[in-house]
Amino acid sequence: MAAVPQSFRIRFDGEPAARELRAAAARGLFLGAEHVLGLSSEVVPLDEAALQRSGTASVDEPSLTAMVSYDTPYAVVQHERMTYRHAPGRTAKYLENSLNAAARDVQALIAAQIRRALR
Repeated sequence: MAAVPQSFRIRFDGEPAARELRAAAARGLFLGAEHVLGLSSEVVPLDEAALQRSGTASVDEPSLTAMVSYDTPYAVVQHERMTYRHAPGRTAKYLENSLNAAARDVQALIAAQIRRALR
């Protein structure tokens, strides 16, 4: 018996998959930003804790950009002035150093959310 030729037509709509992957990447970015915020909060200069309490993490999903910020009038000065004296365990460059230290963790958080979306 001869094999009967078969034909198939497959229509793939990748838009829903792309949307879900983008949402997963945004979730991973937010988790990463929260992680960096937590690390930086442990070393941010501390006097009355206003600077520490002003820390926030957010994500702009359309551009897939995560942000960690501190919102006080002196946040940038405290971050940049290496000559300021801080309490033990507190330091200038609190955000920059925390981001550099957490880079691999942030990448892993993003990758984990994308893997989860691909299941």
